[in-house]
Amino acid sequence: MTEERTLSSHFVYKGRALRLRIDAVETAGGRDSRREIVEHEDCVAIIAVNGDSILLVRQFRKPVEQELLEIPAGGINPGESPEEAVSRELREETGYLPQKIERLGGFYSIPGYGTEYLYLYLATDLTPGRLFAEDTESISVVPVPVNQILDLIASGNICDAKSIAGLLTFQEYLKRGNG
Repeated sequence: MTEERTLSSHFVYKGRALRLRIDAVETAGGRDSRREIVEHEDCVAIIAVNGDSILLVRQFRKPVEQELLEIPAGGINPGESPEEAVSRELREETGYLPQKIERLGGFYSIPGYGTEYLYLYLATDLTPGRLFAEDTESISVVPVPVNQILDLIASGNICDAKSIAGLLTFQEYLKRGNG
């Protein structure tokens, strides 16, 4: 495997949600180059199954200037385990609390320029409650029958990478006789 050697690194921006750093590197071929890297905390992405449906959330995403239909997801707070983040995020975004949580895998969301890793979990045996997040007015919960998920992906109605990766991983999980 060819690796790049970091010659220097400095931050050009440090915000609440992310940091941007510039790394000077020496490539495997010996050339000097620069890498712009977005540092972001690790996150959880959740396949929340409620009966024969998966709970998706519809919310406006400013970077793309549109509402997207997504699986629930969010950051892992300092000192919090991914499993604790699953319970908190699911409650914040959907109002449900999972009684059972199972790890399905994980993936880097933007490895070409970012550090964010998403832990993918299956949440089942959901107990309804109330929403706990401050900004829930911009989120609506959309239950979608499991058998409609692939059509929503193919039609472009589900179009964010974490949701597509998570939902396809869940489909494979079901094919293997789980759930």
